[in-house]
Amino acid sequence: MSTRRKPRRPKGGRPRLLSEEVEARLVAASRTGVAVELAAEMAGVSRSTFLAWMARGRAEVDAREEGQKPDPAEEEYADLFEKVRAARATAAARAMMNIRRVADGGIVTKVTTRRFRDSVTGEIVEETVEDRTAPDWRADAWYLERQHREHYGKDAVIAVEINGLGDVPAGADEGAVDLAALAERLDRSLFAVEFPSELEDGSVVDAEVVD
Repeated sequence: MSTRRKPRRPKGGRPRLLSEEVEARLVAASRTGVAVELAAEMAGVSRSTFLAWMARGRAEVDAREEGQKPDPAEEEYADLFEKVRAARATAAARAMMNIRRVADGGIVTKVTTRRFRDSVTGEIVEETVEDRTAPDWRADAWYLERQHREHYGKDAVIAVEINGLGDVPAGADEGAVDLAALAERLDRSLFAVEFPSELEDGSVVDAEVVD
């Protein structure tokens, strides 16, 4: 019965495929937010190879976080994993900020400058007019659907919780909802959306963001 051994690492310290140039390409591609397959293609390696490197890097990083002694043989994979993870987080934060900008509106789409002579003073006056986008609720809906899936995702059950909203006045419809209480709860929910404490992957969101 033969035992398969891992291929020996080429002399020089780094795997033959995972060169500094390949690593730089993978990180740069990840920073743009492209899919794993495209990042691998841009770096000139296969998807399976890239995923294997990332799996080894994640395993090494997790082991170190658990207090295990670093394995020098896995150093390059751990380094790649952390760089790619940071790059993808940067891409996600940038995309999320753009989504929030669209939701809030006010993005300048056109600037028009014209000159004319003032009919009273006779002086040449320059006037600049900016066209700005209106707030788009669909961007907010996209954000809620992905950032708070349990409440706003497509598969979430839409229901109004009446319990805890206060007593229903005598003679009122038992299904009536205390709108003031609902408004208060909605205000708290919107505050949590506007100032989330962390992303789904556990990373802390800066004051500016965001996977």
